[in-house]
Amino acid sequence: MKLDILVIAAHPDDAELGCSGTIAAHVAKGHKVGIVDLTKGEMGTRGTPELRLEEADKASKILGLAARENMGFKDVYFQDDTAHQLELIKVIRKYQPDIVLANAFTDRHPDHGKGSSLATNACFMSGLRKIETEVDGQKQKAWRPKFVYHFIQNNYIEPDFVVDITEYWDTKVASILAYQSQFYDPNSKEPESFISDPEFLPFIEARSREMGHKIMAKYGEGFTVERMIGVNDLFDLK
Repeated sequence: MKLDILVIAAHPDDAELGCSGTIAAHVAKGHKVGIVDLTKGEMGTRGTPELRLEEADKASKILGLAARENMGFKDVYFQDDTAHQLELIKVIRKYQPDIVLANAFTDRHPDHGKGSSLATNACFMSGLRKIETEVDGQKQKAWRPKFVYHFIQNNYIEPDFVVDITEYWDTKVASILAYQSQFYDPNSKEPESFISDPEFLPFIEARSREMGHKIMAKYGEGFTVERMIGVNDLFDLK
């Protein structure tokens, strides 16, 4: 299946927290969007890997994804190295996305920066025909996405552009809340974590309002670019 947009995220829930409004907006326009989670988030304080996969499936249905899979890399321990790059190249060539959305290049959680770097390098390397890969005995063709953009996560990074997600705010919230094990629940007996703090989800809303404010919208999601983006028509700019 060819995808228009592929999100490559270090953990299940990264995509929902960082760019699910953008995903929902593009799905609504008829684009095929998929997510590849690099790990199962098994080192997370709350929940289990099995539960996270169930929650990811629920979030996928809410967002209307065309595809979602988990690479099964080791949470915290995966690296941007040859072995991981080659496995991710197989997935990029499988889905042939035009656009890739990836983790922030630097953030509170080291996996986000590693995931960002791994996605960037794998996307470039995927276009090198002398790097040979095969799946189920079939050789894959080289494929390089046209653009790689990075969503902004916990740490504030000045965006290069902002997507208006006002119409899809409720969908974003619903996709986040699909991960019930991870966020604030006064009845939960799980240990507290950084994201289970009752102030975390209000922070996500505040960040989205801040990004939206930059473009005179109610809610927005910010992204950074790897290379300058251009337009053919000044009226394309909002």
